[in-house]
Amino acid sequence: MTLKPEDIASSILPTAGGLDRNIAMELCRVTEAAALAAARWMGRGNKNALDQAAVNAMRDRLKVIQMDGIVVIGEGEKDEAPMLYIGERIGNGQEPKVDVAVDPVDGTTLLSKGLPNAVSVVALANQGTMYYPPGIVYMEKLAVGPAGKGVCSLEMSIEENIDALAASKGERVDDLTVVVLDRPRHEKLIDRVRATGARIKLISDGDVAGGIMPSLPDTGVDMLMGVGGSPEAVLTAAALKCLGGDIQCKLWPRNEDERAQAEKLNLALDQVLTIDDLVRGDDVFFSLTGVTDGELVKGVHYFPHGATTETLVMRSRSGTIRRIQAVHNFEKLEHYADLAGI
Repeated sequence: MTLKPEDIASSILPTAGGLDRNIAMELCRVTEAAALAAARWMGRGNKNALDQAAVNAMRDRLKVIQMDGIVVIGEGEKDEAPMLYIGERIGNGQEPKVDVAVDPVDGTTLLSKGLPNAVSVVALANQGTMYYPPGIVYMEKLAVGPAGKGVCSLEMSIEENIDALAASKGERVDDLTVVVLDRPRHEKLIDRVRATGARIKLISDGDVAGGIMPSLPDTGVDMLMGVGGSPEAVLTAAALKCLGGDIQCKLWPRNEDERAQAEKLNLALDQVLTIDDLVRGDDVFFSLTGVTDGELVKGVHYFPHGATTETLVMRSRSGTIRRIQAVHNFEKLEHYADLAGI
């Protein structure tokens, strides 16, 4: 039987659910704009300036997308962040109603020093499906690729998780590489991972990229462990929904004030938050553009009157994963916000 083009299209393009339109390509333009704006500040040591440039560019592109969006994961509370603050309405106000999670630059310190793996990230899902714990800015995390889903758990010990993942992948423990943020709080964690024989990749910042790496081939990373940002956990969960990986988290209050805040909100500190707790539902859009070169994507590279970018664009419901290498001609493009002079 010969299929007609419309039959083929209907077999690969999901149409059911609240998000009938594939917004992924529109989100690609959002993270491209933020990356292009921020990349001019690479190595210049000014984290505030590069972040503001990325925020301005990202907001400029988000506001024209057909959606009635609420920023759930953003640059902070309204009084602290003039743009892309938590609770801000974004888009042109038309359907669909969506939650929006943004990190204009994940790895501002990396970018300010010209180091690898600074990225621009945005995720989108049906409204009311993204988790936000007010006042609790850190979580204990465990992120794995598809081979570790249903095998590894925060309810298991560090050693048990490493052994279980090695067995699931059919590898030796010393074949595995675990990503850990290089922080004093992780001293004991690092010692225990090393004692198993597994290898460690210490990163100074950027645990969105670190949490995604185990779910993609050729990154050389098998697992992420340790305490990192709560906003980054939700963004990572959105990506792993698309990639078939898994993330589990526990709230990690930094002090007694945050512990009291958690108790006031009836947040269980011993509860293991699953990937479905962090992002409910199965229709998630995700876009990540490299600002500096890294294991996931290449960063922004300039040439006379233009630049190249690489973006990872995904949708969970279709399972489609795209790598988009774009060439931007500045003489033809309208200038994005904060891109004057390029």
